[in-house]
Amino acid sequence: MTALPDLPLIPTTLTGSYVQPDWLVDRERLTGRPPSRARGDDIWRIDGDGLEDAQDAATLMAIRTFEEAGLDILTDGEIRRESYSNRFHTALDGIDVDNPAMVPGRSPGKTIPVPRITGPLRRRHSVEARDTEFLRRHTGRPIKMTLPGPFTLSQVSVDEHYGDEEAVVMALAEIVREEVRDLFAAGADIVQLDEPWMQARPEKARQFAIQAIDHALAGAAGPTVVHLCFGYAYTVKEKPSGYSFLPELDACAADQISIEAAQPQLDLSIVEHLPSKQIMVGVIDLADPVAETAEAVAGRLRRALDVLPAERIVAAPDCGMKYLDPAVARGKLQALVEGAAIVRRELGG
Repeated sequence: MTALPDLPLIPTTLTGSYVQPDWLVDRERLTGRPPSRARGDDIWRIDGDGLEDAQDAATLMAIRTFEEAGLDILTDGEIRRESYSNRFHTALDGIDVDNPAMVPGRSPGKTIPVPRITGPLRRRHSVEARDTEFLRRHTGRPIKMTLPGPFTLSQVSVDEHYGDEEAVVMALAEIVREEVRDLFAAGADIVQLDEPWMQARPEKARQFAIQAIDHALAGAAGPTVVHLCFGYAYTVKEKPSGYSFLPELDACAADQISIEAAQPQLDLSIVEHLPSKQIMVGVIDLADPVAETAEAVAGRLRRALDVLPAERIVAAPDCGMKYLDPAVARGKLQALVEGAAIVRRELGG
């Protein structure tokens, strides 16, 4: 299992996204629909050449917020993204985002627009290398970059070219492998693949997901993570108390598995089926509009310690924090850091 030096016991990190400031995005548009799979550029309040500079400024603000809160492993907050997946997905050749298809979403009875695959899938250039270099340049702390995993990308698109589902997944796995390589080369200490659709479509995941993840992570130059969850709290209010696809991930190449545990009150004994992995445990409930106390977070970590040694635990929010009120998000970050510190002191670490 690959490990980073100079991290405390039970290090803290974000799962991925953080709140984008109101001066950068139209939050009413952002929260008024499901996460964008095709285009979602109408959320930005700034047009044209000024957008990249504005996104950089907001990202730098997020980095400073994370440092001031005391997070051990930083992300860039995914501030430049319309959703966790579409910035990467829509940058690929072979994708038609201007004429999307409609498919069933994760919420029952709802459909979502997704890109159509109309030709061979190729990566024109690294999508997130510049983002990684920016983050590396502006913090001395360990950094993690996130990108959508190949199985999830295959499930939020409609194939009109390959005619073979496995071929689509593996073509995407090769593209993700190239991106993972470039993110480590650009300075990432950790790379995370977001694979929430393994939980939504477990039967298909059992056919293709593990081989796709293993190909995507082949030759990775540092620690890797796979994240899966039940969906953003703002769209999925009622969540199951267990995963439909999780023990299978012990066989995958990732060093760490990231799970949502706080909002669904997950029975953490499930992680006994992942003996070879570190576990990024969700200890921040993103459906709760009030920030947890540090003691509440400490209590959730103590329950994780009932089934895991401290050396295998990373503390994080359940999922991305993109849709939270900014003040609540800051409070939850502080509770995360202080709760982990309480447990660390109890352990003498």
